[in-house]
Amino acid sequence: MATQARHSSRIDAALVQELRLSLKDSTVLTPDSQGYKESIVRWSDAVEKNAEIVVYVGTAEDISAAILFSRKYSIDFVVAGGKHSSSGASSIVEGMVIDLGKMRKVQVNTDANTVDVQGGAVWKDVDEAAAKYGLAMVGGTVNHTGVAGLTLGGGYGWLSGRYGLTIDSLLKLKMVLADGSIQTVSQDENPDLFWAARGAGQSFGVTAEFTFQAYEQRNPIWAGQMFFSASRSLETVINFANQLVEKSDGDSEILVTIAAPPFVEGPALVVTAFHNGPEVDAKNIFKPLLDAKPIKDTTSMKPYHEMNGVMNHAVPYGGRKLSKGAVIVTPVDPNFVRSLVVDLQRLHQTVPNTRRSIILMEFLSLNQLCKVASDATAFANRGRHQNVMFGPFWEDAESDMACQLWARQMSKRCKIELERVKRQMGNPESMDSIGEYGNYDALGASPRVIFGNNYDRLTQIKKQYDPDNVFNKSYSLVPELSSPPDAQPHQNDES
Repeated sequence: MATQARHSSRIDAALVQELRLSLKDSTVLTPDSQGYKESIVRWSDAVEKNAEIVVYVGTAEDISAAILFSRKYSIDFVVAGGKHSSSGASSIVEGMVIDLGKMRKVQVNTDANTVDVQGGAVWKDVDEAAAKYGLAMVGGTVNHTGVAGLTLGGGYGWLSGRYGLTIDSLLKLKMVLADGSIQTVSQDENPDLFWAARGAGQSFGVTAEFTFQAYEQRNPIWAGQMFFSASRSLETVINFANQLVEKSDGDSEILVTIAAPPFVEGPALVVTAFHNGPEVDAKNIFKPLLDAKPIKDTTSMKPYHEMNGVMNHAVPYGGRKLSKGAVIVTPVDPNFVRSLVVDLQRLHQTVPNTRRSIILMEFLSLNQLCKVASDATAFANRGRHQNVMFGPFWEDAESDMACQLWARQMSKRCKIELERVKRQMGNPESMDSIGEYGNYDALGASPRVIFGNNYDRLTQIKKQYDPDNVFNKSYSLVPELSSPPDAQPHQNDES
């Protein structure tokens, strides 16, 4: 098919009718349709846009038909799944949304302990379906996140200490490509595309179905949140986090969030704790934190499938928000963390209605995910470093630029600290390849930062499978083709 410059022109009733007739098991909405308003809602109000057509697809065949329709009439489109991305890549002004939100079926195969997941599912769907059979997977730490977006960008979770990234348990995909073909993608079929899909899949097609390896998880876990005053307990919390990363066998992990909950006077550190084992072992491991007498402690024994909902209350739908990633290396200096606390306070003071903003630092066991080489999949950012996510929350469009600037500045501050630590450690070669986690990037980092040494190979595979850059809402892998004005350089959602 010849290259066409896609645009967002007015789509008339005849075209809408043609699209409807080409689909077998889908619903087409236009701005005057019942349910349209709900269809354009996104996790972040800041990226809600008025599409001309929303297609709730029901099958891979209808995804194919929608893609071919868009190409025939040069209509720009985006793909949406969980709609959790804050980059705007799952929204569009005037064009078409291919929405997988009705494709949420999860099928568990107990003979092989595998799980087939449709492309519109969220992690809550998967966690609950797998739990019925005593199984679990490496899924998102917020369970209303889409399976597709998290997986195609790599995927960290509470079980990463045991099983690595989400893509490390990915066995197979059913993908709809730019030419409308429906392909099985695995280590045995289209292996080059399988390599690319594990880390950059949003740039190559629409994933209608995933097949994952699942793992036995019959025992309950010990988990919950502990809230501490940052002024009194910061050193205790950060020193514990540093030690946990070094000592953990993969079954004990934490996330530390700088926040301002209403029941804590001043800034707080919220420790989301996880131990995959008995309570007595957990309380021994987490004794330094428990002895520090948290202001509030919700830890308890619970089934694993509840774990990915523990943080939902902090990041609900509604309001304007975004995420921006960075990296830290343990041991993290408590003084640096204290400076981040001051920066968050400054945001509260200078930008209205930002007190729900957060800074999240991961302290996960990295041994398992580092067993996979950085060039074994498109996901390049494996190593002995931890992710940071800066998450400003605000209410008014007038504050958009200020919050984006704050997030960029904070990410830059982490880079400066990383360089300081690198020099202090004698400039080890292992730190040269540290990049950024693409799923936390709503502000368009360079694709070379995201994909590192894998970038060049990705551009070659892109030329083979999507030479016309049909899937153009992700990081640019076809530099010679310019992106349409509405596109933002980030992941196409499905997240």
